[in-house]
Amino acid sequence: MRSYKIAVLAGDGIGPEVMNAALKVLNTIGEMEAVKFEYEYAQVGGCAIDETGYPISEETLDMCKRSDSVLLGAVGGPKWESLPQDQKPEQALLKLRGGLGLYSNLRPAVVFPALADSSSLREEVVSGVDVMVVRELTGGIYFGTPKGSDQNKAWNTMVYERHEVERIAHVAFDLARKRSGRVTSVDKANVLDVSQFWRDIVIEVHKQYPDIKLDHMYVDNAAMQLVRTPKQFDVIVTSNMFGDILSDIASMVTGSLGMLPSASLGEKYALYEPVHGSAPDIAGQGKANPLAMIMSVSMMLNYTLDLPKSGLAIQTAISEVLESGYRTAELYREGDKLVSTDEMSDLVIKKLTQVSERVT
Repeated sequence: MRSYKIAVLAGDGIGPEVMNAALKVLNTIGEMEAVKFEYEYAQVGGCAIDETGYPISEETLDMCKRSDSVLLGAVGGPKWESLPQDQKPEQALLKLRGGLGLYSNLRPAVVFPALADSSSLREEVVSGVDVMVVRELTGGIYFGTPKGSDQNKAWNTMVYERHEVERIAHVAFDLARKRSGRVTSVDKANVLDVSQFWRDIVIEVHKQYPDIKLDHMYVDNAAMQLVRTPKQFDVIVTSNMFGDILSDIASMVTGSLGMLPSASLGEKYALYEPVHGSAPDIAGQGKANPLAMIMSVSMMLNYTLDLPKSGLAIQTAISEVLESGYRTAELYREGDKLVSTDEMSDLVIKKLTQVSERVT
């Protein structure tokens, strides 16, 4: 029997709820595939600050390095917003990304047919949307130096080195070869020197991929186009901050942040988490949508654990549950079948046993 060690970092707010729901699905996959998943748990974010004074400990980082993959729920909340910048829960995310070398962040935005009318955009605009945002995750303005503040000003520095742009460009072009063969590189080259550098390097790397169509777009225009005609995009590759913003815009095309998973990949390690935040206002009420966390597990099966059939089975099960009209609170409309966090995961598990034989 194959065995995998999974580091489980549930985090804050709804993080533990969606994590528990996703682990139930993963355990079902383990039974179906005769694979053993061994879990090791640790705290990150605000709950870690409350217990230890730090958003993440070195012991937790070491635990992640000993694991085959990391699952993360969500971190942060109003309780810790008044802390100094370098002590906030979100610093755990930056330390995980930097410490594990997770330079590539994949954020798919897929509109499930059953949710095409849930977006704030017209159904004909969003129906069929399938966009992959490839966000560079360990460089740019979130990691650049110098940075700081005094009583009169504050400053951050956006820095990219050649190898950082080259490797994320390769990720985007390789992904495009498995999809529709189109890459849009997003920058602000008309204003920022660092963005012109980004564009030049992407063009150089593109010479190795003559079969891939490459376009360039300024970030402000890309934000507008994602809302105006999202189906024009296949793979979007962009810098850390721009990717952070654009992937959230893409989430609203799908209808809910609760439907967006993500994968953060490096040379040796991988971390999977939903794009949504900790939503402390609904924590503990059974209202959270676990599907983004469950789809993050699906991505883990695809990209890290070499179980692509199981990853596809999860996606198919989710699609069929949604087609049957089941919704958690944030997607609920009159006529839908309202279910709780746990009930949604149970429905996915029940459907998994039905679809697994049909998925090839």
